Amino acid sequence: MMYHFSEDPSIRHFEPRLHPSHPDKPAMVWAIDEARAPMYFFPRDCPRVAFWAKPDTTADDQERFLAHTAARMVIAVESRWWQALQNTDLYVYHLPDETFTCIDEGAGYFTSLEAVTPLSVEPVGDLLARLGAANVELRLTPSLYPLHDALKETSLHFSMIRMRNAIREEEELRRCSTKA
Repeated sequence: MMYHFSEDPSIRHFEPRLHPSHPDKPAMVWAIDEARAPMYFFPRDCPRVAFWAKPDTTADDQERFLAHTAARMVIAVESRWWQALQNTDLYVYHLPDETFTCIDEGAGYFTSLEAVTPLSVEPVGDLLARLGAANVELRLTPSLYPLHDALKETSLHFSMIRMRNAIREEEELRRCSTKA
């Protein structure tokens, strides 16, 4: 079973489309596997950074990024998305897996070059409760970029989603200082 998350509960058919972050790839239908589904318990355009340990993650990286959590995964979002995270109605589409191929084992991304008809759709419900039930720690931060930059140099697995919508740290500092 594959999953697709949307704020639109009325999609009857998923047609392959070009992805703005992957302009070199053909038009595809994108889906996620069950293990990484919590990375999509967020408003669609919400930038986020997810990370977790791999079998070969170093002790130093474990200590620096995961020492004070028992969660299986940490997902950080910008503070400005807190209200949307609490108020967004999100739906999960259950998709047949026959035409999907895994294109990124670590991130759990699957794609189909063919159109896909969902088997069912249902509300995700309380997004914060779903994250907690999935053993995910949610972290809020003014800007994702310090974490984004730091994780690139680690032995952790990470996924950076919708970063085109993230605020650069300098922008956030300027925005906060004008409010004071």
